Amino acid sequence: MVSITVNGLDEDLERRLRLRAAEKGVSIEQAAREILRAALCEDVLETRDLASSIRDRFAPFGGVELELPDRDPIRGAPRFDGI
Repeated sequence: MVSITVNGLDEDLERRLRLRAAEKGVSIEQAAREILRAALCEDVLETRDLASSIRDRFAPFGGVELELPDRDPIRGAPRFDGI
C-alpha cells in the first residue's frame, strides 16, 4: 500500500476536508481516499460526446424544445480567378 503526503493545502481546503470527514464519521485520510477513488473512477467511465453529457445533466429539470430555423443550402466555393 502506498502512502502519500500532500503539502501546500490551503486552510479552506483543509477545513472542508475535515468537515467532510466529520460528517461521514471517518478519518481525514479515509475521506481523502474516498475523494481520490471517486475522482479517479470517473476517468474509467465510458467517454461520451458533449451533447449527450449536457442532455443527461439537465434531463431531471425537464426538456426544452427549441424551434430550429430553416437552413439555406450551402453556398458554392468562392472563385478567385477574376470571373
